[in-house]
Amino acid sequence: MTITFLILLVLLALYIYNLPVFGGKAEGKRLVRMKQSPNYKDGTFQNLSFTPALAEGYTMRQVMWEFLTDKTENKKPINPLPTTKIDLKEQSISDNFLVWMGHSTYYFQLDGKRFLVDPVFSGNASPIPGTTKAFTGTDIYTAEDFSEIDFLIISHDHYDHLDYKTIKSLQSKIDKVVCGLGVGSHFEKWKFHEDQIIELDWYEESELTKDFKITSTPARHFSGRRFKRNNTLWSSYALETPTKKIFIGGDSGYDFHFKEIGEKFGPFDWAILENGQYNEKWKYIHTLPEEFVKVAEELNAKNILPVHSGKFALAQHPWNEPLQKACDNCQGKNFKISTPIIGEKVNLDDDSHIFPEWWKS
Repeated sequence: MTITFLILLVLLALYIYNLPVFGGKAEGKRLVRMKQSPNYKDGTFQNLSFTPALAEGYTMRQVMWEFLTDKTENKKPINPLPTTKIDLKEQSISDNFLVWMGHSTYYFQLDGKRFLVDPVFSGNASPIPGTTKAFTGTDIYTAEDFSEIDFLIISHDHYDHLDYKTIKSLQSKIDKVVCGLGVGSHFEKWKFHEDQIIELDWYEESELTKDFKITSTPARHFSGRRFKRNNTLWSSYALETPTKKIFIGGDSGYDFHFKEIGEKFGPFDWAILENGQYNEKWKYIHTLPEEFVKVAEELNAKNILPVHSGKFALAQHPWNEPLQKACDNCQGKNFKISTPIIGEKVNLDDDSHIFPEWWKS
């Protein structure tokens, strides 16, 4: 009886482990290419600087205990957040605009092309249904709201940035996928064609179409959808179009790479930057509020739009603290910060609009 139970338990574990939500595994030509990357060492991808998962003086046991006993006030909003919703299908393709959809998901149109970054519309940021749930009322967009998507851009393969259910629901609308080395294995597992996937190493560029170029740039983070970490590459991106330069930040702790990116590819018309889910305990892999302004300055950005907040509670801070600290720290700087509500249309050609401090209400 005991042996039978153990066998059944192992079979169940194998079944769960191979569910499509966990994605694929790099093999063959993909794995050979990964191993040739200067950023791949000792069987995993590495950051440019030494990057421990936890800062000095902290242990995983301590972090887990604090997570389980967390009593952070205002970690989640009591009431539904204010949102609005434009009809994306009715927007003229000649309009240059961006719509933030909560956390790190945003859609933008630029010079006649449609881009979608890190979409999560399933209601939770975890492979386990019903966990890490989105704040009430923040999931206002679905796959049905999109027509075609010329380029899906994925910063890395964590569940709050790469969501299986969302990707499958959008699949028929997506032309090309831009992602880091190894991330394409997930998309092939999910039945995307090989020629749809553009996998890039840091500082590798791709001409998306005439006068549209994207370059994968470094980030200081980690990756993984199963137990093993760092078997795919995490990235930020510098996008150049006929009229704009856009920095797509992804997740990253502060490091010298921001200054390097600014010198190589700036000035940027817009930089979409991580701002939220931070903690001193994991300061090496997520930007802290006091570092946010420094990042914008080193990128030489004219406009910044903070993301990675407003939808999921993944850290021990009040849900509205990231936006307030960002605005406070950006006062008097030589760039403009835009803080739209979820679903609001941001004109990428005109930065004169003043956004109210909606998170205070």
